[in-house]
Amino acid sequence: MSFAKRAARLAARYRVTSGRRFRLPDVDPADTGGFPSEARDEAKDLLAEGVTWLAGQQEKLYAQDRWAILVILQAMDAAGKDSVIKHVMSGLNPQGCYVRPFKVPSAEELDHDYLWRAARVLPERGQIGIFNRSYYEEVLVVRVHRELLDHERLPEEPGNDRIWAQRFEDITAFERYLGHNGIVVRKFFLHVSQAEQRRRFLARLDDPAKRWKFSLQDVHERAHWNAYMAAYEDTIRNTATEDAPWYVVPADNKWFTRLVVAAAIVDTLASLDLSYPRVSDQKRRELAGARRALLRGKG
Repeated sequence: MSFAKRAARLAARYRVTSGRRFRLPDVDPADTGGFPSEARDEAKDLLAEGVTWLAGQQEKLYAQDRWAILVILQAMDAAGKDSVIKHVMSGLNPQGCYVRPFKVPSAEELDHDYLWRAARVLPERGQIGIFNRSYYEEVLVVRVHRELLDHERLPEEPGNDRIWAQRFEDITAFERYLGHNGIVVRKFFLHVSQAEQRRRFLARLDDPAKRWKFSLQDVHERAHWNAYMAAYEDTIRNTATEDAPWYVVPADNKWFTRLVVAAAIVDTLASLDLSYPRVSDQKRRELAGARRALLRGKG
């Protein structure tokens, strides 16, 4: 079986395209999709095969210049977003792939609508853009810490939860618009358990090479774990569509997380049926003339 077909099966297992019946507790963060723990080496080999496949498809994506891919990574801290970017995108040409992190909004960004800072850095045709967090923070962290709305200076004071329904509607419309214009959106929630997050935080504290990644704020956010899980579940339910699906990826085992994300991106590119542009008859004649000139020349 080709890697693309295997990828399609694996990706489908974690894809959410209609969220009305979605329940986050139904996804086990420790799930490995049937791969036993001793199959880690096999999974790594598959990932390497997928990275090679992606590199070939990226060239076609860039040459065809018709589509763009937007990969959105959302997760709790220490779920492995940076690790996914490093291992899944390792073989791609940097000229056609970039990563955009979304941190606390700047003063300039707060003076615009919340989608503005994402819209201005969308990938161009032929590119793969990766958002490390995204506009979804506006229905996740802002929902958990509602006081952050005060900084956005909205024209009307949001007095109830209607604002989240409005934002779900706006985000869905925004992603539909992107799809109509050739930007294919794929969204990933790396679902790590609270216990595994704690273990990774402690490992960071013990590793001098990783201590810089640790923030006391990360510990404070753990107190809001249940609120975050409820916000994620509601967000996925209300923004998962056929054209812009969510992938709820088990994240307690990083080797499996990387494989699922790679599989979903492979499946996405395969669905576009990418190819190199056809060369016209006139262009063929020009190329033949160039060949003759080169063969006649010296040096």
